[in-house]
Parts: sequence; C-alpha cells; structure tokens
Amino acid sequence: MQVQVQQERFELGAQSDAFAAGVGGAGAIVTFTGVVRDADAGGLVAMEIEHYPAMTQKALEAIAAEAKTRWSLADVLVIHRYGRLVPGERIMMVATAARHRKHAFEAAEFLMDYLKSRAPFWKKEILADGQADWVAAKADDEAALERW
Repeated sequence: MQVQVQQERFELGAQSDAFAAGVGGAGAIVTFTGVVRDADAGGLVAMEIEHYPAMTQKALEAIAAEAKTRWSLADVLVIHRYGRLVPGERIMMVATAARHRKHAFEAAEFLMDYLKSRAPFWKKEILADGQADWVAAKADDEAALERW
C-alpha cells in the first residue's frame, strides 16, 4: 500500500507501470486520475490546495487500508497533490489491484468518493476576475460516499 501526498507532478505512465509491476497474481488493475477542471470554461486560473501533512497522510493511509481489507486487494496506490495547480494538471491518482475486476473497480470508486468528500484537503479556486473562493462540499459528493 502506497500513499503519497506531494506538491510535485507525477508521471501517470510511470506510476501505473510501477504499480502493475508489484502486483503479481492480480487479475485486474484499475486506475483513475483526477484533473483540475475549469467548470466555467475560462474562469478558473488556478486551484490552491492546502492540508496538514501529518493529519492528511494518516487519514489517507487509513482509508486505503480499509479499502484493501474490504475488497481483498493485492495493493492500493493513492497519490494526491497540494499547492497551486492550474486547469488540466493532474491532481490525484488512485490505483487498485485485485484478483477480480469487480473488487478493483469498487475499491477504486470508494477511494475516489472518499477523496472527493472526506479527505482533509482545503481547496480554493482563483478566478480570472481575481475572486478567490473556498470550494464547498457538494451534496452529490456526500451522497456518493453514503452508499459505501
């Protein structure tokens, strides 16, 4: 199990290849990569992501361990960035490996729902007009997490 909270960009192909190389016997590997998007098409200049390192690392390790146990995963990888990111940049990656695809897909989706709604990150959107707003929790994200 690997959890990385980092400011640096990550190389998607290299991370996927390294993860896959370490999960012999798995019949399925699922990866998901989240990208900073501009919901208002041209309005977002950047997203600033803050966190408390020790708290964030511990929380992400706990949820990755829960996923690994609940779905009998061979391995789990969670990468989440912080700092200033611009639209189009990779913000996070989840990879899961299991004997069967259903477990790998469900665990990856569980992790993504957790990262979106409960991971201890605070996000501020910096807009082209100079406005800066903290991103509020969304009801849809909370509902997605409730099913688990």
